[in-house]
Amino acid sequence: MDKIDYRLISLLQENARMPLKQLAEKVFLSSPATAARLERLEKSGIISGYSVKVDHKLLGYPITAFINLEVQPSQKAIFYPFIKEHPNVLECNCVTGHYSMLIKVAFESTEALDIFIGQLQTFGSTQTQIVFSTAKVETGVDLENIINGNYPDVPEIK
Repeated sequence: MDKIDYRLISLLQENARMPLKQLAEKVFLSSPATAARLERLEKSGIISGYSVKVDHKLLGYPITAFINLEVQPSQKAIFYPFIKEHPNVLECNCVTGHYSMLIKVAFESTEALDIFIGQLQTFGSTQTQIVFSTAKVETGVDLENIINGNYPDVPEIK
């Protein structure tokens, strides 16, 4: 990885639909050279996909919540398929601490959230926080500061 690769990733984090020609102009490469770099980043798994940011409220899912769940290791083989298939689950992370899972969900109502929590409780105890507002939405990693050498603990990028 070099500065151009980091810059390409940074640009795509801002706008995953940026046309190849525009990306190439911004990194001062030809379109074929830029396409080759993107293909290499995709094949290596550094770029694992392209996504769309969606406002769940406007789609009819105004209730966002974080649910902590205590899952016993013996139940993970049943839990993982359940959680992966549930359409309201936005994210599920295995974490440290008393609860082993942190689950982000979006629901159309508190009643629907309550039903889901009941389903989760077959796996273990839960603790739920409903989101009132979001001060900062998910962003990409701040690669521009890394590129510019503003983080002294990060090795220099060539």
